[in-house]
Amino acid sequence: MDKIAIVGGHGQVAKHLLVELRRTEHTPVALVRKEEYRDELEKRGAEVRLLDIERADAAAFAAAFEGCGAVVFAAGGGADGNVERKRTVDLEGSLKSIEGARLAGIDRFVQVSAIGVDRPLPDDTGDVWRAYVEAKRDADAALRDSGLAWTILRPGRLTDDPATGQVALGPDLEPGDVTRADVAAVLAAVLDEPASVGRQWDLVGGSAGVRDAIAAAVD
Repeated sequence: MDKIAIVGGHGQVAKHLLVELRRTEHTPVALVRKEEYRDELEKRGAEVRLLDIERADAAAFAAAFEGCGAVVFAAGGGADGNVERKRTVDLEGSLKSIEGARLAGIDRFVQVSAIGVDRPLPDDTGDVWRAYVEAKRDADAALRDSGLAWTILRPGRLTDDPATGQVALGPDLEPGDVTRADVAAVLAAVLDEPASVGRQWDLVGGSAGVRDAIAAAVD
């Protein structure tokens, strides 16, 4: 599993993940829509390939995944209040990534979701947040039903604080904060952990080291 394709390769979690994958001797392949991101990401050790998540079809995703041993879906429609992009990026981007992985013969697939998206939403939930939660929920359901060797991580509220190396993983945790750097460390670690296949975990800051938290979660 030398090369790892990262959909949404210029995202905030993804940029931490590029560094983490290099530490584990993988080659991150950052899939981005703008050529202008190339220099920044190559300096972080990534191979850069162009892919417009919203306009490309599944065959284009498969072509972008060529030579990779796993896919990480880390894309998001952003916090710009655009309801439509929650569907075209967070949901449809995931669906095309799943189908692209199948077409490319890639079995391993790790997805970044969000904590609590299976829980009912209050009646007064805003349109943007509702669209986001529903997109993540439906993308996770599609991945669980895909037949791929999947792992789903559902982080709590993301922060830009420095990595702590201390997390909590579990199927139904109370919401909490977690650093983007710690999310990236867990993503890199589960890629190399066969026992994480078929697991969906909430992820928040905690008191266990990353490897210990994963070991406890798969026990």
